[in-house]
Amino acid sequence: MSDALRHWLMKSEPSTFSWDDLWKLPHRTTKWDGVRNFQARNLLRYEIKKGDRVFFYHSSAEPPAVIGVCEVVREGYPDDTQFDRKSDHYDPKSNPERPLWYMVDVQAIERLGRPVTLPELRTVRGLEKMALLRKGNRMSVQPVTAGEWKIIYALGMERASSE
Repeated sequence: MSDALRHWLMKSEPSTFSWDDLWKLPHRTTKWDGVRNFQARNLLRYEIKKGDRVFFYHSSAEPPAVIGVCEVVREGYPDDTQFDRKSDHYDPKSNPERPLWYMVDVQAIERLGRPVTLPELRTVRGLEKMALLRKGNRMSVQPVTAGEWKIIYALGMERASSE
């Protein structure tokens, strides 16, 4: 695997944790915890690296949309919520010696000039193979190719550059 910058999309329901919530945090930084899918866990644990870029995506919104850009500021480490009995993400099968679940820390960098909605993404040439648009793909952490990143970022910044 090369050390080249990689791109990702991370989903969050705005009613649980929104872009605005992240933007208000100290240093605009948070841990991306609570992922309970092994495929997404493997991305967090092995693939996502410090410096990688992330699209922050509002899922379960009307309409769902890419909202902003984050940077990974800490690589994968054990998700502490798996050990916390009071957490919604507690997992009794996990233990500190052999954690099951991992998280990364992300820092908000910029809000897009406009949300890029899921219905719009479905119509854009060059995004046909994007993981987000594949039928049945509900993973909360997904890879984004360099080409897909460029297209979506340009769409999101259209209004910002024309104002």
